[in-house]
Amino acid sequence: MTDIPHFPLAAVVGADDLKLALCLTAIDPKIGGVLIEGPRGMAKSTLARGVADLLASGQFVTLPLGATEERLVGTLDLDAALGEGRAAFSPGVLAKADGGVLYVDEVNLLPDHLVDLLLDVAASGVNLVERDGLSHRHPARFVLIGTMNPEEGELRPQLLDRFGLNVALSGQTLPEQRGQIIRRRLDFDAAPEAFCQQWATQQQALKARCESARGLLGTIALDDASLGLITERCFAAGVDGLRADLVWLRAARAHAAWRGSSAIAEADIDAVADFALRHRRRAPQPPRQSSQPAEQPPQPPQPPQSQQPTQPSLPRPALDQPPSRTSESPADAGQTDHKPPQDGEGSWGELPARGVVTGARKEVPHWPKKP
Repeated sequence: MTDIPHFPLAAVVGADDLKLALCLTAIDPKIGGVLIEGPRGMAKSTLARGVADLLASGQFVTLPLGATEERLVGTLDLDAALGEGRAAFSPGVLAKADGGVLYVDEVNLLPDHLVDLLLDVAASGVNLVERDGLSHRHPARFVLIGTMNPEEGELRPQLLDRFGLNVALSGQTLPEQRGQIIRRRLDFDAAPEAFCQQWATQQQALKARCESARGLLGTIALDDASLGLITERCFAAGVDGLRADLVWLRAARAHAAWRGSSAIAEADIDAVADFALRHRRRAPQPPRQSSQPAEQPPQPPQPPQSQQPTQPSLPRPALDQPPSRTSESPADAGQTDHKPPQDGEGSWGELPARGVVTGARKEVPHWPKKP
């Protein structure tokens, strides 16, 4: 039974930035792979599968979302080690992806420890399996492609930084491009072999360009001038750590090889800047509120205590007379004599006092003294 061919990358409409990032990681897998962000229905998996044809092996391996650690790294057969004196290794997904593409759909839903392990192997190119004193090591060099829909959850910043490049797809596609995408997809589904044959020339040219760039990659120096420019721009972007500098420099070299140049130019650095910095830029922090009290405007000089005018004391109502409400007016009813809280006193739960009009003061009657 023959496998159904992948949709050729050369036939993909639009998504030029993503196609460039995928080609760069195919040229230099040490860049660390590509994380593709975008909403549902943006053909993220179709683009990822198209990279497999650009590599020598053409191997495309998918990591299932519910995979275990043993499924990922492989297992050691202890019974065979005890009976035959050798460690029998059962390869996992990492061994099968060696030389090809390892695709992880919805990587943000994968357990963090598996993502961390996956990225470690992608960076080193070696998978080490250890169990009960036995170990097995095998090469695992692959192009790592991860996809995620940010609406379904984010990756932790520590894991997000481990991906070399990051590209975001917009859900807004022009009507003309949408029509071309649908038409080509329908043609591919109706006759995959015929469709791939139709695009064989363009796909072969794309593959040849990647192969030529891989051969040229080792001759391009990672020069100090390019490194100095990248480190200055990383510092200006406020990125944490040094991984952005290394990834950016390698991606710029891969872009120079993609152009067929023998040296890194500033145009190569600019071309991959957003790929390397998009997921590493530090988010702007809100302005910090000072713990010191705000500076008060200057107050006019106050006269000495002895010269300050005194307020006339208001007469107090008689204690034996209840306050009268008969003369209360609408204007007086809204007046409130409220004293602000002293320093250190809170105002929570405090209700303003209701104004009460006492009315006119009544004179106390006088009677003659008894003889």
